Amino acid sequence: MSARIDHVVTAGVFSLDGEDFEVENNIWIVGDDREVVVIDAAHDHRPILERVAGRKVNAIVCTHAHNDHINAAAELAGATGAPILLHPDDAMLWEVLYPDRRVDVSLGDGDEITVAGSSLEVLHTPGHSPGGVCLHLGSEGVLFSGDTLFNGGPGATGRSFSDRALLEQSIRTRLFTLPGDTLVNTGHGESTTVSAEQRGASDW
Repeated sequence: MSARIDHVVTAGVFSLDGEDFEVENNIWIVGDDREVVVIDAAHDHRPILERVAGRKVNAIVCTHAHNDHINAAAELAGATGAPILLHPDDAMLWEVLYPDRRVDVSLGDGDEITVAGSSLEVLHTPGHSPGGVCLHLGSEGVLFSGDTLFNGGPGATGRSFSDRALLEQSIRTRLFTLPGDTLVNTGHGESTTVSAEQRGASDW
C-alpha cells in the first residue's frame, strides 16, 4: 500500500536577525491509517493534531531549525510522545527557541525514516541553513524540500548562517539528480517538480 500524504497550512511569524515576517508554512504528514511522520511542525500544533486524527506519530522531522518550522514541535511532541529529529548543524538555531529542550534524535545524511512500509531518505542540503535537509519519499516520487527549493528557485539566503553558493550546490548535486517528474512539496507556497526547477535554474 502506498503512503498517504496529508497537507496542513499554518500561519505565524518568522524571526531572524532581529526582523519579523508574517509567513504561511506547509506541514506535511506522511503515513497511513495507523501511523505517520510529521514534517515541520509550524506555528500551531492543534491543526496538525486534528489532521493526525489519533494515528501514532512516529517522528516529528524538522527540515531545519528556523523558528517558523519548529515553533510547534515541542507542543506536538508533548501531545503525541513522538521524538523530534533535526540535523545537528542547526543546533544553534534550535537553542534560540528551545534553550532547555534538546532534540531527541540527530539526523544524518542518508538516514532512513520508515513509516507505513515506506522510507523517507534524509538528504543533507545545507545553504539555507547549515543543517537543512530534504526528505525523499522515493516510492511515491515525492521530495519534501523544506526551504531548500521552492516553486521558482532556491530558498532565501543572505541572513545569519546561510550561504547562497552552498545552497545552489546542494540543489544541483542532491536534488537535480532525482528523476525530473519528482514532485517537490515545499516548506512555503505551491509545489513544483524537479524538472520545472531545472528549467528555471539558468535564471538564478
